[in-house]
Amino acid sequence: MQNSSTSLVILGATGDLARRKLLPALFQLVCKGMLPANFRIVGMARSQYSDDRFREMMWQDVQELSGLAARKKDWNAFARHLHYVRGDLQDLEAFVGLGARLEVLETETPPAHRLFYLSVAPALFPAAVENLGHSGLAVEDTGWRRVVIEKPFGHDLNSAEQLDRLVHQVFKEEQVYRIDHYLGKETVQNLMVFRFANAIFEPLWNRNYVDNVQISATEEVSVRDRAGYYDQSGVIRDMVQNHLLQLLTLVAMEPPSAMDADSLRNNKVEALRAIRRWDMAQAAQNSVLGQYGGYLDEAGVAPDSRTATYAALRLYIDNWRWQGVPFYLRTGKSMKKKVTEIAIPFRQPPHLMFAGETGETLNSNVLSLRLQPDEGVHLKFEVKAPGQGMGTRSEDLEFHYGTAFKDQIIPEAYERLLQDALEGDTSLFIRNDHILEAWRIVEPLIKESEGVAAGLVQPYDAGSWGPEASKGLLSRQGHMWQENTGSH
Repeated sequence: MQNSSTSLVILGATGDLARRKLLPALFQLVCKGMLPANFRIVGMARSQYSDDRFREMMWQDVQELSGLAARKKDWNAFARHLHYVRGDLQDLEAFVGLGARLEVLETETPPAHRLFYLSVAPALFPAAVENLGHSGLAVEDTGWRRVVIEKPFGHDLNSAEQLDRLVHQVFKEEQVYRIDHYLGKETVQNLMVFRFANAIFEPLWNRNYVDNVQISATEEVSVRDRAGYYDQSGVIRDMVQNHLLQLLTLVAMEPPSAMDADSLRNNKVEALRAIRRWDMAQAAQNSVLGQYGGYLDEAGVAPDSRTATYAALRLYIDNWRWQGVPFYLRTGKSMKKKVTEIAIPFRQPPHLMFAGETGETLNSNVLSLRLQPDEGVHLKFEVKAPGQGMGTRSEDLEFHYGTAFKDQIIPEAYERLLQDALEGDTSLFIRNDHILEAWRIVEPLIKESEGVAAGLVQPYDAGSWGPEASKGLLSRQGHMWQENTGSH
């Protein structure tokens, strides 16, 4: 990349995502020498700013919002690459002006590649894509052209299909980078290494040894200033359709033939296609939806809103590896603790020779992969307790990123994803067939939650683990949520 010329255009450059995540990530990449020498970052938004004013604003944001201990000397070197163009994303002439400014900035460099990042509200995706096409900015005449599109990609299956068709009228699929920041997290990528680089686990990774799989992504915070958006979206669109199903594919997919983008993404889509489909009645039987106490008092929430802020699901993957193994997914706002974790309880030993006179059963071995916070891996196993008899108790084998790599800073997800997009590596980005398959999986649940049966959304106390009924979703199969969740 060092000999190339690249323009990275951030549409919506004064928004929260650009200020909190994108600019700090780009600053870090420059400080690490990971971006090409001939590059520029061009921000576009509706407000009127000069280049100098935009640079000053971003400097303040990098210090105040990102948590980076930025040094002014490093920032001054980075800021020379920052430029600003005023424009409304729904105005074609603004994109014509953007193109003219890019041509001026790129005059003294080799023919420039261009990456367009849609850091805007989802409602503006269609207008931005159409205007990139009508203005000629998407034409690959002097270098490659790529577009990064944030989640959510569509509001439901129908809108996702419509957006997909629109995008493909302007860009080829290989030019489109649908981003889910979860996939850029170091600990999420570690799932593949953990599974496929350790021979002691992969032989057990199937229905013969795994009792069930539990994927939790819970948050302590309420919807806060996202209430207006959230009330139109809800937990299924906000978390289940993307983040949770992404984690499920990494746990469930078959080993790829190679660590290339096509192999990885093909296997993830195959895992989604194998998920047993619901009708609306089955969606109700295999899910629990909840709303935290106080949600209706949030600013921007309709007073009679039935929007779910919690969801627990039971899914089955109908293939040879996972037939009959339930996958439990749960996520919610205003819950007891913030934790993202995959827990895999294994089957109990077939001959309980240590049951003892009381007839107690052994605890299952549980493998827990903690993605945040306190990132690491725990394996619960049984040991003999000291003293007479053969009493047992559970203990942990532990690995923690913070301890093992205490001298290294774990990169932010957007650092990895931005660098991959600039280098043309699509491995951690989402293909269109994956997006549509995920919508097909959750659509019956969305219809059930928003239909006449939406009164089934159950209240739960803020600061709890969600509705009591979510325990019954597991207990009917003889399972329970892992008590170690949130306690590492």
